[in-house]
Amino acid sequence: MVLGHGLALAVTGLVIGVGAAFFLTSLMAAQLHDVAPRDLPTFLGVPLMMTLVALGASYIPAWRATRVDPLVALRAE
Repeated sequence: MVLGHGLALAVTGLVIGVGAAFFLTSLMAAQLHDVAPRDLPTFLGVPLMMTLVALGASYIPAWRATRVDPLVALRAE
């Protein structure tokens, strides 16, 4: 559940960010040197790297959540 929650937030942010970047590249085309405005490796590589980072960042709390005894967690609440 913890891992799914973290990845859902990351994917939502990536979809919004990549969509905005795709449409805003025409405004920034004059500032890009030696790179095409809609460079396919960039538009595929950056979201992949961000997804891997989000997976790693979500995995650690998910792993810790599996180490907690359910009875102790219920008594704490």
